[in-house]
Amino acid sequence: MRKSKPKKRHLLPDPKFGDTLVTVFVNNLMLDGKKSVAYTIFYDSLDLVEKRMKDNELPPLEVWKKALEKITPMVEVKSRRIGGATFQVPMEIRPERKNAISMKNMITFARKRSGKSMSDKLAAEIVAAFNEEGGAFKKKEDTHRMAEANRAFAHFRF
Repeated sequence: MRKSKPKKRHLLPDPKFGDTLVTVFVNNLMLDGKKSVAYTIFYDSLDLVEKRMKDNELPPLEVWKKALEKITPMVEVKSRRIGGATFQVPMEIRPERKNAISMKNMITFARKRSGKSMSDKLAAEIVAAFNEEGGAFKKKEDTHRMAEANRAFAHFRF
């Protein structure tokens, strides 16, 4: 690399919970620079999660964190060209990328859901991920299955 690595930007914690992970999630959720709208969507969805999971004694923020944990992939496949053939090589994912993938999957599958408001759809996706179901969890399972199927090419890791 010719240039030095760019400095890591540190984010401020969110105003309600004081958690930087929430800020990262809201930044991923935000469209057209409307951060206050994204915060409103996130907090409303957590309120809905609390109403839907009354029997669970965990606070809604913990439910969200556990849901994120359950949809976080451990391995992924990357294309690697060797001698004219392209192999799908399974590789471990670094921690920052794991978080980014899980958040983006949760938001993407929440947007695809049918529902009235985005906060309603996001709440439904959080509850589904917590119960190990829904689109984001299925995506993680598919990723793991793909890596397992291509385990024979693991020695091509770079």
